[in-house]
Amino acid sequence: MTRLQCILLLLFVFSFKKTKAQEIPVNTEQQLENLVLATEEETEDDLFLQELEYFRKNPLNLNTADANELRRLRIITDLQIANLISYRSLLGNLLNIYELQAVPSWDIGTIKLILPFVTVATPLSVKEEMGKRFSGGDHSLLLRVSQVLEQSKGFDKSTSGTKYKGSPQRIFFRYRYTYKNLLQFGFTGDKDAGEEFFKGDQKHGFDFYSFHLFARKIGIVESLAIGDFTVNLGQGLIHWQSLAFKKSVDVTGIKRQSPTLRPYSSAGEFYFHRGVGITIRKDRFEGTVFVSRRKLSANFVADTVSNEEYISSFLTSGYHRTESELADRNNLTQTTIGGNAAYKTAKMKIGVNAVYYDFSLPVQKRDEPYNLYAISGTNWFNYSVDYSYTYKNLHFFGEAAADKNTNKAFVNGMLISVDPRVDVSLLYRNIQAGYQSINGNAFTENTYPTNEKGFFAGISIRPAIGWRIDGYADFFKFPWLKYLVDAPSNGSEFLAQLTYTPNKQVEIYTRFRNETKQSNQSDNNTVTNFLVTIPRQNWRTQVSYRVNTAITLRNRVEMVWYDNKGENKERGFSSYIDFIYKPLLSPVGGVLRVQYFDTDGYDSRIYAYENDVLYSYSIPAAFYKGYRYYATVNLDISRDITCWLRIAQTRYLNRESIGSGLDEIAGKVKTEAKVQLRWTF
Repeated sequence: MTRLQCILLLLFVFSFKKTKAQEIPVNTEQQLENLVLATEEETEDDLFLQELEYFRKNPLNLNTADANELRRLRIITDLQIANLISYRSLLGNLLNIYELQAVPSWDIGTIKLILPFVTVATPLSVKEEMGKRFSGGDHSLLLRVSQVLEQSKGFDKSTSGTKYKGSPQRIFFRYRYTYKNLLQFGFTGDKDAGEEFFKGDQKHGFDFYSFHLFARKIGIVESLAIGDFTVNLGQGLIHWQSLAFKKSVDVTGIKRQSPTLRPYSSAGEFYFHRGVGITIRKDRFEGTVFVSRRKLSANFVADTVSNEEYISSFLTSGYHRTESELADRNNLTQTTIGGNAAYKTAKMKIGVNAVYYDFSLPVQKRDEPYNLYAISGTNWFNYSVDYSYTYKNLHFFGEAAADKNTNKAFVNGMLISVDPRVDVSLLYRNIQAGYQSINGNAFTENTYPTNEKGFFAGISIRPAIGWRIDGYADFFKFPWLKYLVDAPSNGSEFLAQLTYTPNKQVEIYTRFRNETKQSNQSDNNTVTNFLVTIPRQNWRTQVSYRVNTAITLRNRVEMVWYDNKGENKERGFSSYIDFIYKPLLSPVGGVLRVQYFDTDGYDSRIYAYENDVLYSYSIPAAFYKGYRYYATVNLDISRDITCWLRIAQTRYLNRESIGSGLDEIAGKVKTEAKVQLRWTF
């Protein structure tokens, strides 16, 4: 098939109209659900959603984008990126965006996912770009207010005891200026529910403020960060602060890939640096240096017996609502210095990374057996070497790291395009029980890279047009104790998913997931704890039907079996129906969902991604028995002003109260309201 024939074929296959509403790929929804299931909390890092929306309005030029820019899409693998760059160097710039099918390892599914965010265009000269950086960009103001409408114990001033000091509203504000992918600056303010606002301990307004200025491609300066930014090194063994996924149906997404420096403008108050960072590139050499000094909230302990003061743990939630939470606010100063040096070619990269931390107070974790190897003292450091190499249809990558106490950690992986219809991924990790890193986030079963050995194998097969089979197997061991696991343990996980897309209107997928882990037996009455093996099976089927250009219907049915034949037996069921209304060229759009769930308890909980206002999403846990429904509506008030409204309610059928502690609500109903305004100019 000639190059022109490929283009004409793809013009036919992908002839569709774009909508202005924010959407993310189905695989990404599943990745976010799996991340919440593993960590039991939603990330507040919305940079990924910001960048997807930006690239939707300002598509990335495939003829000029380098590897770092392509990685920002988070949709394509490094093997696909290397093949695209090689294709351009051999045949020149793409004549049309639909020529992508001619690039090795680029399948039709990937091309469909990336089309809304990319383009093919003639680049402006550097002189033209520099002249427009401060005048040709986009300004945006965003204000978001949300609240749980029912009163919880923390806001009930009619009773005694500890109470939240502030109001129940959560308020988020962000101003941002952006010129393409070359210049970005702005500031953010965030107030959590229960925190004071322009009074009491928060006389200056928001509890959290953030400022950033980020510039790219200024001569040999690849990127310059001033204010708040994130740093991503290697494969995450020593340092990775941006959003990173783990196991999911996207079996080739096992490699950490991101520019070293990225701007930070989200609401999370822990996983970022505050200071200055710079990346310089000259020919095949690239180097990054950053310096950060910031206040952290931590549990402060004053031991009057030994006359010592120390920090027992870092507080990552960002909540400062009560007297005790305010007492721990910003009581630790952390100074961080780090960077990397790398040698890169079109197919190969090797880099050296290091990061050093200094604390104003010593860190000393609670004296428990599982904390035997925990970080301690007034300083810590890690260093590593990472690599990647592409040879034909093979892409190798990995990282070898060590910490202050010379404990070692290794991650090595491989992506293989076996055939235009078959992709394989392999990853082995060996992380010593004593290895520790403060901001580590590698591809592991554990939340943090420590105390783990494992092997992951995944495969993606496209046997015929419209059909796709994805699956993986992961085997892991934990050589030392863990929280609530009082002995060395092991486990495994398997997933298989079949997807059928007969046309542009219909998509059906069904998947089965089985995970087996060891943990302490709950409600154990013996003198010592003992481990039991607990399996968790999950089966899900989802059908999406696009009725016309404006209306899409979606239905999901999901079942969970937790320790099905053991002492901890629980079962769960959930089903929902979505009505998605996104008409072309209309000022109004929205999503409506009705969900029913019935589970035996929290261990059989079921997560489901929910559409939310722009730059936000919700993945609540459904457990016990009840209904959940929500409606999200967006309205273009004018050409420059858009409003979003969202109401979500959970109604339980077998509970007399919801939540616990200060968040406990008397009754069976919990209602969340959210309104957002955005002004672009």
